[in-house]
Amino acid sequence: MPPHLLSLDSMRQTLEDSVLEHGSPSIPIELVNSSEDVERLGERAARWIESRRWKPSQGAVLLVPDETGAIEKVLLGTGGPDWAEDAPMLTGALPGALPAGDYRFADTLKHPDLAVLGFLKGCYRFARYKSGDASEAKRIVMPKGADREHILALAEGVYLGRNLINTPANDLGPAELESVARDLTTTFGASIKVTEGSSLLSDNFPMIHAVGRASNRPPRLIDLRWGSETAPKITIVGKGICFDTGGLNLKPGNAMSLMKKDMGGAAAAMAFALMVMRTGLPIRLRVLIPAADNSVAGNAFRPGDVLPSRNGMTVEIGNTDAEGRLVLADAMSLADEEAPDYLITFATLTGAARVALGPDLPPFYATDEVFAEGMLKAASAVGDPVWRMPFWAPYDKLLKSSIADVNHISEGPFAGSVTAALFLKRFVEHAKRYAHLDIYGWVPREQPGRPRGGEPHGARALYEYLRGEFNA
Repeated sequence: MPPHLLSLDSMRQTLEDSVLEHGSPSIPIELVNSSEDVERLGERAARWIESRRWKPSQGAVLLVPDETGAIEKVLLGTGGPDWAEDAPMLTGALPGALPAGDYRFADTLKHPDLAVLGFLKGCYRFARYKSGDASEAKRIVMPKGADREHILALAEGVYLGRNLINTPANDLGPAELESVARDLTTTFGASIKVTEGSSLLSDNFPMIHAVGRASNRPPRLIDLRWGSETAPKITIVGKGICFDTGGLNLKPGNAMSLMKKDMGGAAAAMAFALMVMRTGLPIRLRVLIPAADNSVAGNAFRPGDVLPSRNGMTVEIGNTDAEGRLVLADAMSLADEEAPDYLITFATLTGAARVALGPDLPPFYATDEVFAEGMLKAASAVGDPVWRMPFWAPYDKLLKSSIADVNHISEGPFAGSVTAALFLKRFVEHAKRYAHLDIYGWVPREQPGRPRGGEPHGARALYEYLRGEFNA
């Protein structure tokens, strides 16, 4: 892997260079809420708007020239004065419509942090493999009231998550995930322990080993810790399947083409960790990433096998293409042993979640009602939405096995995301609160602040919730 590909330093520098201090010379961006709002822009601007037949619909951008043809101002349609409530990342529509240059928000902003963050998210490009690509800089001036360091920390986390997911599997395997975790460890003074290959068996992580043993890239469990041991314990487990062929239940080619993103849970976990550590959130953070390839070979695990697990439960394999919940289960058992205050799993786990809620809205399962309500509010407020789904206990019987303690999938086509969440919940006994996010990790069509490609869904939502919970 080229050393610059996932460099935290270069990513941070890119973001540092994208923001300017308040008062810097720049082109104004005016927010236009409605057609009636056009009058305040002046007669010449109004004539230009009319000639272009521009409407201030949400996310619509118009460049208004001066007498010389240079850009005098930029207009952004908001669809109404409360745009930040229903489209917090709306300003992410700007970079794709703007030429290189320096810009500022001319209006007084109700949510300046979200406005700048949306702009920075819209600036993201993944061009690591394009020869001679030189992106044109679009820079934003920090408005009054904006918290520069906080904004940069969130953007940095998002960029890291996107870079990880977008990187193809030939350059991002279990060892490279470990390398990024070690970079985070060095940067923020964390500690790390990695259990690799056959050591997974001797250290009692049999299901992580079983899933990854058919690959020539050894599986591993990455265990990162940061923060005071006396602080509230927050443990994140991120699914790190670097490429998923489906195993012996081989995926068809069209279903395999995007499987570089099957480590999206690990990417979201690392994105969240970077936000926490960069801002110094007063928690004790632990990040566990079971990293493996689900490959095909003579020693691959099989449908019908019965695997032991870390907590002693025996698991019948219904389909080798449901490998993510197996590696998560062993890591969750380890996490649960110290009874954390919060145990949260991020995973690109089921196609059923996408059928139910589409690519933009991850199902969110939680055992604690107060946590669930707070998480939903935080997610909505920062434009990183999730949707509450139930741990519906009657469906647990769908995981019944005639020869083992549990089958890891149900036989029928129904409630696939729910039954996957119920399987994971079986490995949580001592954690005070457990939550699971079944994320997609990918944006299939460009949206404001979300270019097509990888996306660490849920990371900002969880950070925002915990930030409020611990008064940071």
